[in-house]
Order: sequence, then C-alpha cells, then structure tokens
Amino acid sequence: MSGATNTGGWQVNVDKTQGGASGKWLLGVLILLPLMAMLALLYFFDPNGYSFYPTCFFHQATGLLCPGCGSLRAMHQLLHGHVSAAFQYNAVLVISLPLLAGCGGLLLVGRFRHKPARLRLSGKWIWFMVGLALAFSIWRNLPGSPWAIH
Repeated sequence: MSGATNTGGWQVNVDKTQGGASGKWLLGVLILLPLMAMLALLYFFDPNGYSFYPTCFFHQATGLLCPGCGSLRAMHQLLHGHVSAAFQYNAVLVISLPLLAGCGGLLLVGRFRHKPARLRLSGKWIWFMVGLALAFSIWRNLPGSPWAIH
C-alpha cells in the first residue's frame, strides 16, 4: 500500500509494504561500523603509547582510580588475547563483558524470533552492581592492592 502526502508543496511518498526492514538493517550497520572502527583503533594503537585517548577526569582531579580506569588498556589487551593482563587493568570490565554479551545475545535472539526479550533488573540488583563498583573502586585504591594500575 503506497500513499502520497502533500506537505505544503512537497510530496512525500510513503511505501508501507516493506515494514521498515531496510531501516532496521541500516540502523544495525550504522551501529556496527563505528563500533568496528573503534575496536580496530584500539587494536592497533595501544592506549599506553598514544595520547589521543580520553583521560579520566576523576583520576586527574583526585589521583584515585575510578571503576572505569584501565578499561581502554584492558580492552586493548583482550583484543590481543591477553586475558590476565586485561584482568590486571580492570577486573570488573573483564568479568562484565561475557555477561553483557549474554544479555545482548538474548535481545538479538528475541528480535529474530519476533518476540522482543526484556531484561528486567530489580532495584536490588542495580544497587548491588553500584555497590560492587564502589567496593572495587575503593579496593583498587588501597595501598598494596593487586588491582591498582601501576
């Protein structure tokens, strides 16, 4: 079913037969291409050796490590297959990536089955994750901590 809409001198043709499938693929490509480019950039340029990566404002202001400090270096190490080095830079990131991949997989499978999956987190889980990030942040700033980045 096609229809034309007149919008004050401009004519817009609306084709309702495709159901927006090409728009979903375009959106997927627009998300995947920049993601792949960022991963390639991170693979080829070590954050330890190049200064064009963003710096942590919290670390600059306080000298303390936030829960995200070391994430770029950890991702660089993971992309090269060095899991233990990545774990040393940011353990929370390394642990959370498989969980995030699993959640993304559930959402993707739901899309393909045309039954949208919903991930529901109760307030207790959200507070638990915030507390875990805070505890990790405090622990990694203690003297002699194995998670401190040198």
